[in-house]
Amino acid sequence: MKFDKKSEGVYVLDVCGYVCPHPQLYTKKALEKIQAGETLELVFDNPSSGESIAAMCESTGNEVVDKAGQGGKYIWKIKKAAA
Repeated sequence: MKFDKKSEGVYVLDVCGYVCPHPQLYTKKALEKIQAGETLELVFDNPSSGESIAAMCESTGNEVVDKAGQGGKYIWKIKKAAA
């Protein structure tokens, strides 16, 4: 698991190699660390994690603004909702 600031207001969380429920838990913790309106780029490689992460974002009001995938990796951009 790797969490870094990519640029102003943009953070990257790489949870490749982890299986449920870890990607969702790490995503939740990362979103708690960033400010409303900032973006988290989530990189994961476990397809079943996408479903639980999408459901979590829906229930918390965070928005998945982009979904991409390449070479078995999924890259989602999640915008943190205002409190």
